[in-house]
Amino acid sequence: MIKRFNEVNGIYIEKIVGQDRLAYAMSDTEDIYDLIEYAERGGYQGSVIKFYDFDNGNVYMPFEKKRDVIYGKPEYTDGFYYFLQADYGLKKVTLYKYFPETVLETVTEFSTDEVDLYNLMIIGEKVHVTSHDGSEFRCYYPERISLTLRDHETVNLISEDKIISEEWVEEGWDDENDCATDSYKLYYMVIIRDFDGNIISEEIGSIHQAPDGTYWIS
Repeated sequence: MIKRFNEVNGIYIEKIVGQDRLAYAMSDTEDIYDLIEYAERGGYQGSVIKFYDFDNGNVYMPFEKKRDVIYGKPEYTDGFYYFLQADYGLKKVTLYKYFPETVLETVTEFSTDEVDLYNLMIIGEKVHVTSHDGSEFRCYYPERISLTLRDHETVNLISEDKIISEEWVEEGWDDENDCATDSYKLYYMVIIRDFDGNIISEEIGSIHQAPDGTYWIS
């Protein structure tokens, strides 16, 4: 039997890792960084974020649609859902703590001048607000961190006092003929740094977050 949510809009929903109750959907596919381009063209129509409850079929929308407002992908940790709201009209980004029908709290706010909107997101293990533009990585909450990464490196999570990233490595590529050779290999490295950017360890491996929220190296 196919069940129905109490609101059906034909929108694709995505499960939020680490729990089984809620999925989410955005009303469009724009990113927070796109607000800058929209501002140059007269503004953005605005979007909404909705949460879909598999327990009871309800659909929750924490905020009504508002012009020049956009949302980031939610994360689940410690029993709550967290998401970013960027309001280009008010020039601020807000981190919210949320649980349907019971909790909607402002955790912290930033001026849009304080943060880089490019790849602005929440990453685990606890809630960290970060951005990643090229080789420049920044964390804005709960601590301030700024690092220069390698060209093919991305930070996956911040765990306790360590920054854990993943770098993809390509070997055996024939640049002259633009093709793979017989010895071609593509793999990932897991790199652990301290908050000053010093490398503590690096090993071959790829980071994956399991449905229950735990992290695995494969």
